[in-house]
Amino acid sequence: MSAFLSSPLPLSLQVAFIATLLALVTGLPLAWLLARRSFPGRDLLSVVVLLPMVLPPTVLGYYLLLVVGREGMVGRMWEMAGLGRIVFTPTAAVLAAFVAALPFLVRAAQGGFEQVDPTYEEAARTLGRGEFSIFATVTVPLAWRGILAGVALGFARAIGEFGATLMVAGNIPGRTQTASIAIYDAVQGDRLEEAHLLALLLSFMAGGVLLLLTRVGRGGRW
Repeated sequence: MSAFLSSPLPLSLQVAFIATLLALVTGLPLAWLLARRSFPGRDLLSVVVLLPMVLPPTVLGYYLLLVVGREGMVGRMWEMAGLGRIVFTPTAAVLAAFVAALPFLVRAAQGGFEQVDPTYEEAARTLGRGEFSIFATVTVPLAWRGILAGVALGFARAIGEFGATLMVAGNIPGRTQTASIAIYDAVQGDRLEEAHLLALLLSFMAGGVLLLLTRVGRGGRW
């Protein structure tokens, strides 16, 4: 049992952390762009970013295979660069979690940016501040609640990702078997005690995320 718990859960936490960090770096500019700028194709970009929220996980995993598989453009370029293959590796697990988490972070952060009063940004411009400086020191701090909510939701989605991860990363114990996949594997193998423990741990983590979001929504009051 201890050997079982020592592998899938830490791997899930590591995958979710890296995927959420990537989603934050990628998603914040996207959220700001969607909230602050009007441009041709804006609605299409929004649909593409948010599409993983509504696609069946197997469909999402299939599309990822088309892109990062050995016959996919990214997969071929990755191998030509001497980096090996992407599928059935921890990198694939991170990629699947990142794609699943990104829309949740973008949507919440976009809502946070939309609530920022543009007057503060205009005041910073009159003081000679550049756009990046305004974004980093004015817009982001004012939108922190939406951003934090997005990070929490993205992390929760990443740590619970199953379908797409199974398709692109597989179920390799100690390498790509995340906690969600390990629960499925334990149930299939009639190891219900292991499944109960992991399911309980993931439930506590999800509950902690919801508690955090509730507290943020109340302005930090319990």
